[in-house]
Amino acid sequence: MIKLKIKTGDIVRVITGDHKGAEGKVLRVDREKNKAIVEGVNMVSKHTKPSAKSPQGGIVKKEASIQISNISLIDPKTKEATRTGVRVEGDKKVRFSKKSNQVL
Repeated sequence: MIKLKIKTGDIVRVITGDHKGAEGKVLRVDREKNKAIVEGVNMVSKHTKPSAKSPQGGIVKKEASIQISNISLIDPKTKEATRTGVRVEGDKKVRFSKKSNQVL
């Protein structure tokens, strides 16, 4: 299993594929499959039967997972896609943007 640089709550941009250029917040990360679910990106339609939870039934739109390699973290200062690094400040490890050298 590889070390992932993307965490839940990060703002990311899709850098390749059908949804290239789309931005959103990471809702969940699956470390075993190296995939993430990004809010508003890679929407799929799911047909549901009427049930007690949804008495109407019908077509529901939901986010599908996307490969971690296809997304890049957005630097909060420059608003551009950036790589991340890890450094020690005091007793803590912190992630930082390689473009602006700012702590994430």
